[in-house]
Amino acid sequence: MGRAQWTGKVTSETGRRQRQDQGAWSEESGARREERGTGLLTPRSLLLAPVQLAVIRIEHHGDVTRLQLSTWAGRSLGYTVSVYRVGDILIDSGFPRVASKLADWVMQAGIRGAIVTHWHEDHAGGASEFARRGLPIDLHPETERRLRTPPPMELYRLITWGPFRRLTSPILQHVPNGLEILPMPGHSPDHRVVWVPETRTLFAGDLFLGVKVRVAHDDEDFTLLLQSLRRCAALNPARMFCGHRGLVPNAASALTAKANWIEDMIGAIAQSVAAGRSDAQIVREVMGGEELTGRVSYGHYSRAAFVRRAQRALA
Repeated sequence: MGRAQWTGKVTSETGRRQRQDQGAWSEESGARREERGTGLLTPRSLLLAPVQLAVIRIEHHGDVTRLQLSTWAGRSLGYTVSVYRVGDILIDSGFPRVASKLADWVMQAGIRGAIVTHWHEDHAGGASEFARRGLPIDLHPETERRLRTPPPMELYRLITWGPFRRLTSPILQHVPNGLEILPMPGHSPDHRVVWVPETRTLFAGDLFLGVKVRVAHDDEDFTLLLQSLRRCAALNPARMFCGHRGLVPNAASALTAKANWIEDMIGAIAQSVAAGRSDAQIVREVMGGEELTGRVSYGHYSRAAFVRRAQRALA
């Protein structure tokens, strides 16, 4: 697997170990590296950080190219997001702070259309720039509605990804050839995945994220999420590309394990509720306490939100 870092223009689409001092991008080889921030982070320190500096790293997986996108602030919190090229299609559009840079790459790489999996700004944040440049895009109607009238964003999301650029351009409809777009709600109402039957490849958006993910958004629907996880596992994918984790081995087993774990956690939370434990006590005793993400997001994306969504699934 090769990796490249791109900072503004493309010198070679294959990128065989090319490097320039002010270079376009450079290819590396070797295992995937995890970048983790250090030190105490607060909303104030993140506001003062150079969040405008966006980085694109490129990995090749046979017929699939992964573009891993990040900012300094995102990496400090452990967040990156990925878009994928398969053939002449790009799946997802990244976040607002990288929109112009990614659109430059798209225009030069011969991409003929894009598919957006859901409305969240780390996946749909470049759609308005794509549309402005005339790239055909496939959007769920709810995704388009939210892009044309963006909802207010929490501070941590503004810091990490940047503010939405409202969609004002007309959307050129795109019909992808050989790809199936399947509704898989739960993470969000408009969430979809992309399935390539010929290679049994699943582009999962934010359906997976990991098996034991102990945080959730306040508007997630665990009942729908469990159904979507099991439907995708039944496809028996040969490969699965996650919107944040990249290539996930043993895809069907991973999807099933996640569904089973969520059901186990809902059961454990139900027992704690029956025993009269408060939400705060459940977060400490069942979820292992709140984490940095929950504190920085003021509970909007947190273990406390996971507990609330689990109780909603029980109602």
